[in-house]
Amino acid sequence: MHSALRIASRQATTLRRASVFGLQAARAGSTWANVPQGPPVCITEAFKADSFEKKINLGVGAYRDDKGKPYVLPSVRTAEEKVVNAKLNKEYAGITGSISGTGALRIAAAFLQRFYPGDKTIYIPNPSWANHKAVFSDAGLKVQQYRYYDKNTIGLDFEGLIVDIKAAPKGSIFLFHACAHNPTGVDPSQEQWKEISEAVKAQGHFSFFDMAYQGFASGDTDKDAFALRYFVEQGHEVCLAQSFAKNMGLYGERVGAFSILGSSAEEKKRLDSQIKILVRPMYSNPPIHGARVASEILNTPALYQQWLGEVKEMADRIITMRSLLKSNLEKLGSRHDWSHITSQIGMFAYTGLDAESMKKLAKEHSVYATMDGRISVAGITSDNVGRLAEAIYKVKG
Repeated sequence: MHSALRIASRQATTLRRASVFGLQAARAGSTWANVPQGPPVCITEAFKADSFEKKINLGVGAYRDDKGKPYVLPSVRTAEEKVVNAKLNKEYAGITGSISGTGALRIAAAFLQRFYPGDKTIYIPNPSWANHKAVFSDAGLKVQQYRYYDKNTIGLDFEGLIVDIKAAPKGSIFLFHACAHNPTGVDPSQEQWKEISEAVKAQGHFSFFDMAYQGFASGDTDKDAFALRYFVEQGHEVCLAQSFAKNMGLYGERVGAFSILGSSAEEKKRLDSQIKILVRPMYSNPPIHGARVASEILNTPALYQQWLGEVKEMADRIITMRSLLKSNLEKLGSRHDWSHITSQIGMFAYTGLDAESMKKLAKEHSVYATMDGRISVAGITSDNVGRLAEAIYKVKG
């Protein structure tokens, strides 16, 4: 019996080795053997690997409450309960409807690539959201940059922006962040937006607005929509990629909208027909649950007013964290001017720290953010703002 068991054991071991060898051989000759490992898309892995209890993640692009936790808006909870209790079916929605802000950008890019009569080049700010270039390039558009951020003043390079708008070939496509510019937190003033509008109109450019953070800049959704609404009032042709991920906290529900302005009801019908043709082979139909929640909020007066108040509360918390970070740095005796921390707006701030400083923050102080010095202010809390200021002070002085 024991001899038989030993023989069976040896046979099983031989089979396992053969199986492993066969698997390795199959992998070596795999169709995908030459696909290279891509770079990490975020800093989450490094943050997770850090065992320090008081580590700080300032790289996440999502709102967090003052305990550093994901936040579900009370208005969203109420709207979601109403949607569930309505016992609606799960049939397809109409083809029209986009999968959040990125989906809206992708639809817009495909539409412009196929139908825009001018040069298929889109100008984006320098810097811009990291995914903008990839989305537009993958859709077949050429991507150029216009001056936006002045690292010397840690503010807007308004003069360079205007010069670049005027220098671009007539009829170019220009992408503008409607509010709460990502990643810099630097927005034009209303008077500057008016000058931008004049320059764009003089060159016959097409304006493309990305509005991912409506309400997060000032706490007022109407005020944050100023640039887009002003351009429309001035007779510009515009399109809009809009997301409800941030201002409704519907990140995983993928709720957004792509809108394009037509000159007539007949033109609207033609535009709509072509957008449906683009969407059909791309993802066919948008998800419905998050859209129903957003619709419930926007179309129920009491819920809408509640939501506006919640958006202001989130924006106010971010503003408070900016103020606390600045005051803590000043109390530590920092010799640097940190006024840009509070003059910038929205979820993100450009600290002015270089890549070497950001590496030191991560390695020596367990503070994680992107190498360009951008931090997510939503990741700052009442509990960690003091330690964050001390870490920046030790690195920057």
